[in-house]
Amino acid sequence: MKIFSGSSNKPLAEKIAKSLNLNLSPCEIFIFPDGERRIRVLDKVLDDDVVIVQSTSPLPDKNYMELFFLVDAAKRAGAKNITVVVPYLGYQRQDHLFRIGEAVSLEVIAKTLEATGINKLIVFDLHSIKIRENFSIPVVHLTALSIFAQRIKELFKDYKDSVLISPDMGGIRRIKILSELLDNTPYAAIEKNRDLATGNIESSKFGTEDSGFVKNAKRALIVDDMISTGRTIVAAVDLIIKTGITENFVFATHPVFSNESKEILQNSKLSKVFVTDTIKIPENKKFEKLEVLSVAGEIAKNIKN
Repeated sequence: MKIFSGSSNKPLAEKIAKSLNLNLSPCEIFIFPDGERRIRVLDKVLDDDVVIVQSTSPLPDKNYMELFFLVDAAKRAGAKNITVVVPYLGYQRQDHLFRIGEAVSLEVIAKTLEATGINKLIVFDLHSIKIRENFSIPVVHLTALSIFAQRIKELFKDYKDSVLISPDMGGIRRIKILSELLDNTPYAAIEKNRDLATGNIESSKFGTEDSGFVKNAKRALIVDDMISTGRTIVAAVDLIIKTGITENFVFATHPVFSNESKEILQNSKLSKVFVTDTIKIPENKKFEKLEVLSVAGEIAKNIKN
């Protein structure tokens, strides 16, 4: 087996390779003055199983093109099977038609990936479980929830006195699974209304039946699939604090992190922010309250299987 990495998240690819007792195979990525990329795999891959690791944020367009070319290069060099690991799948929030006249961008990505000839796709914590329906190839949907559960148990011996919070109703399935991993820790969800045109949150409140769980909890553990600006998380924290809970922690898989997220999250009333390394976080977006957990072991375990 040979494992290659695009340029978006080489540190994660190196960790995956180490977990598999492999060295990362070299490839050449040459950038022309106009931004075009020329890709070449430098290891022989004839009749080999090949794994290519490439997250797609930030700059998803650049990273997808690089991924397409890496797959094509390996295919033309005679790779037997190609597994693509895309820890964060860009455009996944554009998985259906929201408004007339829009493109369904994820469908375009899925068709293009399949056209390159990959045999299997490995992804982490998709925004919706229905996203896999866009693909006709095998899609392995991994989750960071077991990683979060382990860290929560390490941090809080009395973790069952916490309440798990989904910052929107779309995350109900996610917190139910985490609740089971944490011996049926109580959970609640926030009803949120968002303006589709601007992305602004117009209002938020707890579901009526959930308010009791929140009031009786020692701390709140907010769980989400990603953090972009951090505004949704902060809105959730502000709502939780009104119930009297002052210890608030967030566990989110993908640190998409816009330019403003560092200031928003660091200056919020959050106690700490836990994310994973599905996306490489540049130094200028890291902050004191941040802790990064690795998904490399989970990915390596699946590749072995």
